[in-house]
Amino acid sequence: MKRLVKSSLALALSMAVTGGMMSPAYAVDNAEPAYEEVEKGANNGRMLRKDDFAIELAIFEEGVPPEFRVWATMNGQPLSPEEVKIKVVLNRLGDVQDQIGFYRQEGYLRGDMAIYEPHSFAVELTADYQGKSYRWAYDNFEGRVDIKDDIAAANGIETKKAGPGTIHQTITAYGELINPVESTRDIVARFAGMVKKVHVNLGSQVKKGDSLVTIESNQGLNAYTIKAPIDGVVSSRYVSAGEQTDGRTLLRLINNRELVAEVYVFPQDRSKVRMGNPVVLEVDGVEQAAEGVISYIGAEIIEGQGFPVRVAIDNAAGVFSPGAFVHGRITIARYDVPLSVKRDGIQAFRDFRVVYAKVGETYEVRMLELGAQAGEWAEVLGGLEPGTEYVTSNSYVIKADIDKSGASHDH
Repeated sequence: MKRLVKSSLALALSMAVTGGMMSPAYAVDNAEPAYEEVEKGANNGRMLRKDDFAIELAIFEEGVPPEFRVWATMNGQPLSPEEVKIKVVLNRLGDVQDQIGFYRQEGYLRGDMAIYEPHSFAVELTADYQGKSYRWAYDNFEGRVDIKDDIAAANGIETKKAGPGTIHQTITAYGELINPVESTRDIVARFAGMVKKVHVNLGSQVKKGDSLVTIESNQGLNAYTIKAPIDGVVSSRYVSAGEQTDGRTLLRLINNRELVAEVYVFPQDRSKVRMGNPVVLEVDGVEQAAEGVISYIGAEIIEGQGFPVRVAIDNAAGVFSPGAFVHGRITIARYDVPLSVKRDGIQAFRDFRVVYAKVGETYEVRMLELGAQAGEWAEVLGGLEPGTEYVTSNSYVIKADIDKSGASHDH
């Protein structure tokens, strides 16, 4: 095992990085990496020596959960396990302390608890032999990095506390915003006649009941005024004062405050979609997402597109426009879980999927056992305590620096 002392993050991150089997690291500006050999024993464990007495401490994990095993020697000669008493204390990040006792096995002493991941801790070992006590202390850190809060903020590192969540299983659909039939009105004259006055212009906003067109009837020359049947905007104007109505459309009103997203579901997903399913819609050109529920499912496939599905959206603020392309995420199932993390925060570390726990200004890996994953959340079945503060955004910055440190641990 080697000890690595290196300067911190490129990207102007001045932080201390800790690696496997090493004392706390410190920044060395413009320095070449320095290495220090750690003596290994016959069982690939770390050798701890004082005078003629020696301890080999190894993490053994072949066919069993990781555990400590100890071999003792005096003047290079093996000692019987009955002759030596061993105690190990592991001081983990966050003031967590594991106290490990040992019991006799044939030829060695075996720890009485599993060494759970991450194998990142400060080690204190006490050995008693023939009335004399020996003590060693060293750091065995992995997957750990120190970052000042102001540096973390400058690099967009964000955190939150792990807790209950809802996993949304979704499918994707694409389409556009349209005006539903009921939101469009073509204005025609009830009785033929001459247009006396048009009260609105193209683009005028009107309320239901506002005056639109006054017409002098050809029968009796009586004048009457057509009122707006809905709230909306004048999207088309076809007549001016002095013209005859001649049974034609005079104006068109559209209520843009009530739009519909018409999206298309792939045939293989049709059976998963139900009326009332929630939908989140991302609209081209608009930062704000729209939300709604499925109000219509087509019965036939539109060639080259799929099954049409409609979602009514509220456009009271007027930020969405007909014809805009949309990307929809339709929720087809949801699961309430007791513990979850944001998927954006998950990274790879060795053979594990991890998040980075934050304690003070120190970040350290937490190996996860994951359950259901969908949308932005992942269920956590093990490896993380509820309430743990963990990195949700820009976790790759931490991963990159830990990877560069070559952090590993004693196996």
